[in-house]
Amino acid sequence: MDPTSGNHRTMTGNDPTGPRADRPQRRTFTAAYKARVLAEYEQAQAPGERGALLRREGLYHSHIKDWRKARDNGALQALTPRPTGPAPKTDDAKEAERLKKENQRLQAELDKTKKSLPDLGKSTRALGHALRERGLSRQARHVTEQATAELRPITGTAAACRLTGTSRATLHRRRNPAPPAHGPRRAHPSRLSTAERDAVLAALHSDRFADKSCEQVWATLLDEGVYLCSVATMYRLLREHGQVRQRRAQARHAPRTRPELTAYGPSQVWSWDITKLKGPTTGVYFDLYVMLDIFSRKAVHHRVELRESDTLAGEFITDAVAANGGLLPRSVHADRGTSMTSKKVAHLLSDLGVERSHSRPKTSNDNPFSEAQFKTLKYCPAFPERFANLTDARAFCVAFFEYYNHRHRHSGIGFHTPASVHDNSAHQVQHERTRVLQGAYAASPHRFRWVPLPPPLPEAVHINPPRPEGEGSNSDLGEHAA
Repeated sequence: MDPTSGNHRTMTGNDPTGPRADRPQRRTFTAAYKARVLAEYEQAQAPGERGALLRREGLYHSHIKDWRKARDNGALQALTPRPTGPAPKTDDAKEAERLKKENQRLQAELDKTKKSLPDLGKSTRALGHALRERGLSRQARHVTEQATAELRPITGTAAACRLTGTSRATLHRRRNPAPPAHGPRRAHPSRLSTAERDAVLAALHSDRFADKSCEQVWATLLDEGVYLCSVATMYRLLREHGQVRQRRAQARHAPRTRPELTAYGPSQVWSWDITKLKGPTTGVYFDLYVMLDIFSRKAVHHRVELRESDTLAGEFITDAVAANGGLLPRSVHADRGTSMTSKKVAHLLSDLGVERSHSRPKTSNDNPFSEAQFKTLKYCPAFPERFANLTDARAFCVAFFEYYNHRHRHSGIGFHTPASVHDNSAHQVQHERTRVLQGAYAASPHRFRWVPLPPPLPEAVHINPPRPEGEGSNSDLGEHAA
C-alpha cells in the first residue's frame, strides 16, 4: 500500500491482544498524506477543482481546515497515529483474495456437479435447475454443455439433450451463433449533452456543494427553481470521474478469522456456552452454563445461576478444570457473548495458559457442539415447560447431565457414552461389541451381507477442519465436521 494513501487503520490506545482487539477501526491519515493533499488543494485554482479533489479523496472542507491549522502550528507530524500490528492489505490484495475465494467456491460446485453427472436423466436436469436457482447459471451451462458434447457421439443429439435437460434449439444456436452487429452504439436520446454534464459537475464541485451529498444538492437546487438532472445521474457522473467514496468517519470491522480447532483425544478442546431456562413466570429466566469436551462430548461441568456475569463465568471455568481432575485443555472455544469475551475470562484463560477461540458473528456452525448439546437438553421428553424456582432447575440439570454423561449413547462417538470416551474405557466396550457381533455372524451368517462391525470411534474431532493448503484461508466461511 502507498504510505501516502491515507488508508492506514490503527487501533490507538487499546490493547491489541485484549478480548475486544477486533473491534471496528476508524480511518486515519498519515502526515505525508495530509501534506500532499494540502499542497494539491492549495495549487487548485480552477473553479470546481478543489471540490473535485475533496470528492476524489473522500474528504471534507473541515479536514483541510484542521490540517492547515496543524501545519501552521508545526504539529502536523504529531497528528499521525502510529500504526501497530502488521501492515494492512492493499485494495488489490483484498480483491485478489476475494476473487480467489469465489473461484474456489465455484470450483467446488463444479466438482460436485461433475461427480453427479453419471446419474443422468432426471437427477442431472434437477441438478442444473438447482444450480441456476442458486445463481450459478453460467457454471451450470458450462457443465451441461460439456456433458452434452461427451454424450452426443454415444447416444445421439436428441438423447444427449434429453438426458442433460438441454434444448436442441439452444444447442444449435450456441454451436451456430448469429454474427455480431457492427457499428457504434447509439447514444440514448435523453442523454445529457457535454455542456449539461459539465454544468452538473461544476455545481457538485463548487465550494457551496462540495461537502453535500447528491440528494442534498438536488433538493437545494430544486427549492431554488433549478433542475439539472436526477440524483442517480449525479452519482453516475461522479462515479465516472472516481469521486464517489465514503467520507464519513465510519468504523469498519476488521476481517474475522475462521476458527479451526482439532481434538485427537479428550481434554484437548473444550466448548462452552450459556442458555436460558424459563422460570416460573414470563420474563424470568435462569442461566445454564455448560462446559463440553468436543472429543468425548462429555459435559465436564455445569451450573445454573440467576444471571449471567463475567465473575460467575470465571468461577465456572475454574470449577470445570477442577471437575476434570485439574487437567487443562489446550483450547477453549465459545461464541462472542459478553461473558465469553469479558476481560476477566480472557485474563483467567491467559493465566492458565489456555488458548481462547471465538465464533465469527452470525455464524452458528462455529460453535456446533454446545448448540447441539443444548438442543439435546431441551428436546428431552422430561424437559419441563418452566421451572418453578432455581432449586428445581438445578436438580433437573444434575439428573439430566448424570444421565447424559453415563447412559446416553451419542451418535457422534459411535453410540458410546460420553463418560466412557472421556476416560478411554470405550475401547474395551468397543472390543466387547465386536465380539458379540462376530458371534451373531457365526451363528447366522445368512442374515448378514458382510461381517458386521460396531460404529467406529472418532479419531479426530474438528470445529471447522483445517483446509488443505491452497484451498482457501482461515477467514473463509466454512463448514464444521463433528
